[in-house]
Amino acid sequence: MSNKEAAKMDFKALQISNDEQGYRAGIVELPLTALGDAEVLVRVEYSSLNYKDALAVSGKGKIVRQFPLIPGIDFAGEVVESASAAFRPGDKVVLTGWGVGERFNGGLAQYARARADWLVPLPLGLDCRQAMAVGTAGLTAMLCVMALERHAIAPETGKVLVTGATGGVGSVAVAILARLGYSVVALSGKPDAEPWLRQLGAAEVLPREALSASARPLESETWAGAIDTVGSNVLAGLLPRIGYRGCVAACGLAGGFDLQTTVMPFILRGVTLAGVDSVMCPLPERQQAWQRIVSDLPLAQLQQLTREIGLDGVVEACRHMADGQARGRIVVRL
Repeated sequence: MSNKEAAKMDFKALQISNDEQGYRAGIVELPLTALGDAEVLVRVEYSSLNYKDALAVSGKGKIVRQFPLIPGIDFAGEVVESASAAFRPGDKVVLTGWGVGERFNGGLAQYARARADWLVPLPLGLDCRQAMAVGTAGLTAMLCVMALERHAIAPETGKVLVTGATGGVGSVAVAILARLGYSVVALSGKPDAEPWLRQLGAAEVLPREALSASARPLESETWAGAIDTVGSNVLAGLLPRIGYRGCVAACGLAGGFDLQTTVMPFILRGVTLAGVDSVMCPLPERQQAWQRIVSDLPLAQLQQLTREIGLDGVVEACRHMADGQARGRIVVRL
């Protein structure tokens, strides 16, 4: 696509503005030149909604660093033009993280520009819709599973707790762990979600109230490991209940970023608190995680986790998600 062609072409995007008229998100038409000059131009087929997107679009979190900005922290689509030898027109690619949708224009648009070293070739075995059904949330879930494995938490080691189990990260984590043979305990604040969580593979479902912050530095050894998407009191409540040489993969703060705990689980039981970040995750680990997703996340379960909306449904969906009312994964068809 030539510069003259690009200059004449408009595309639809969701854009967040913050000015004298206030903070707002709405659909606009923009020229391709508004996307900047990163090496690779992608025609976006699908994006997805993650908790960070919900906070950005709803204005309930200080996610967006510059205005106006196209949100959307991930996308999948086809390369239209590339100034990098790594990609050529027609290649299918996936992007997650790297500050896209926060500091750089993101994936909730029909076109996106990105640096070549931010892109991953679409893994064999996935199409663009499936890749975004996985999205940032699913990639984070797999990175959490890999963190547990690095700390020798295997199916035979004991039960694994997943907090925020109806959310994007939590629900994919439940499905992956169950597929790998783990006995999964799902923690959720949605009582009506138990049948759905059991269909995903949870062996047990606990209400959020079952895991209050502990008044004691150590409790009975209940779980071999955990994937925590909530933080705050939930994380503080589960740490004293992790077994000897167990591991907690922490990746979220939906319940808050504070942590009131003691060093006792770490120095008396050898528990590891492993932080998991998907935004700046190095490319080799990112590629490994995507390959693991292809082999270890059953596509039937992925379909069960996912619903599809158009760009015009994003604002409302983000409001529901920011209020804790969403379940599973939401893909956005561009």
